[in-house]
Formats: sequence, structure tokens, C-alpha cells
Amino acid sequence: MKWRGRERSSNIEDRRGQRRGGLGGLGGLGRSGGIRIPTGGRGSRGGISGLIGIVVVLGIIWFATGQNPLDMLSGGSGGAPSANATSRQLPAEGQDELADFVGVVVKETEDLWSAQFAAIGEDYPEPTVVLFTDAVNTACGAADSSVGPFYCPGDSKVYIDLSFYDQLHRQFGAPGDFAQAYVLAHEVGHHIQNLTGVLPEFNQARQSMSLEEANAWSVRVELQADCYAGVWANYAGQENLLDRGDIEEALNAANQIGDDTLQRRMQGFAVPKTFNHGTSAQRQAWFERGYQSGNPGDCDTFSGNV
Repeated sequence: MKWRGRERSSNIEDRRGQRRGGLGGLGGLGRSGGIRIPTGGRGSRGGISGLIGIVVVLGIIWFATGQNPLDMLSGGSGGAPSANATSRQLPAEGQDELADFVGVVVKETEDLWSAQFAAIGEDYPEPTVVLFTDAVNTACGAADSSVGPFYCPGDSKVYIDLSFYDQLHRQFGAPGDFAQAYVLAHEVGHHIQNLTGVLPEFNQARQSMSLEEANAWSVRVELQADCYAGVWANYAGQENLLDRGDIEEALNAANQIGDDTLQRRMQGFAVPKTFNHGTSAQRQAWFERGYQSGNPGDCDTFSGNV
């Protein structure tokens, strides 16, 4: 990705190196003030009516840690980081370069979504991206690095420990700067979903859903965020930011973090009723759909089969 020398977002909050003060037992992300998942109903913003829903965590760490993101959504105990989630500190120089990279990618997402919202006469409330080390306090509760990058609707912030990118490369086999950009664009996609006003509806409906039903809706939410990441990749191409192989890097990342691939890697078999992010094939297909179209209105994962 051609990112060097480009403008960085001003919405980066750098908490790296801060102590864990006040995190207590790291009980996981609770409901505080608005952890919600969508109904999948239509939004109310005209041309962005396909922008539906929200999920809080990327969740690709579930099968590496045994920690179900839906448990965190319902206030369940997150527990301490697993042996697989030990701190993977990058050299300071590498961290600073990644921080610059994140700032540039976030700025490019701001440009895309500001234009999309302006096209329907709306302002785009930009999210803040928080860089942290090991653990962090959020409006959705306390979290540590083992949950991976996540979005908190309670404060409209994306949270990421930059050491995750090393894990993405080494543990999940998804190297490359555009794989990293895909992760960010996916989380910003959850922010777009948060702006549609359908969150309280699903949060209420979820209370009467079985875990299997909630997982099925979560899959649709996550696939839509993948599609929005593809829409951003289309925009990056129009801005001449793509290098040869960038889209392949994103598609490989989507493949590596599919529920079926992760489960087979970690436990040797897959259990479809527990999927909550989508299969590798689904994640690739919806990212590519957004990339080929460039139209967020084509990202309606709530109508028909996914």
C-alpha cells in the first residue's frame, strides 16, 4: 500500500505504555452504556440504508483463547489472557511506524465515509482509534490484548494493541500491510453500522435469542463489516494507493480468520453452529463484493442467504 508521506488522522489516541490501573480482574467487555448488536433491519439514512448493525470485537482470537466474544457482549467473564496471548512486544521503532501506518489508513477511511455521508446530506462523525499496550479501559468495559482489535459503540472508538499485527502475520499466516489495513477498515465498518440507529433493536432481541441464533446474526454483522472493508479497498484503488498484491493480502487475511479455518487449526474440526464471524469463503466473498462494487448499498447481508 502506498501510504508513506500521506496525511494522518487527527483521531488517534495513543495510550501505549500506560499502566493497567483500574482494570481489576479484566472481566471482559460488558454492556456498559450501549454494547449492542443489530437487528439486521433497515437503516434510516436513505442511500446508506444498507449500512446495518454492529459488533464489538473482531473475535478472531476466540478459538486461540477459548473466549467467546458473545460472552463478553453479555457481560460474561473474559478471564485472564491465555498462554497463546502472551505479550508480543514489537521494537519501539516498529511500533512507531505501525502507529503512523494506522493514522494514514484511518484518515483514508475518514475521507471515504465522509464523502458517502455527504452524498446523502449527512455529516460523518469520525471514530477515534486508540492504540494501547496489553490492556485498556473502555466505555464497554475492560479488555486486554487477547480479544484482538475491537470497536466499542459506547465511546465510538476502535481499540488495537499494535502487537496484534505481529500475531496476524506469525500465528495466522496473514502478512502484508494491506492485511493490516483490512483489519482497520473492518473495525471502522462496525462504526458505520453503529451510526445507522438499529443497534438497540437487536440488543433487545438478543435477550430472547439462543446462543446459536445470536451467532447466526453475528455472522451477518461481521460479513457486512467485511464488505464495507472491501468498499474502502475500492476507494483506495481509486486513490492509486494499492500496490500489486494488496487485494490478495486482504483476501488471504479474510481466509485465515474465517471461523472454519480457525476452528480446524485450533481443534482439528469445525462446528458450524458456533460460527459467529463467517467461514473463510464467506468472508472473502463479501470483502470482494464490496471491493468490486465500491457501493455500501451492496453490502446488505441481512437479506437472503450469506
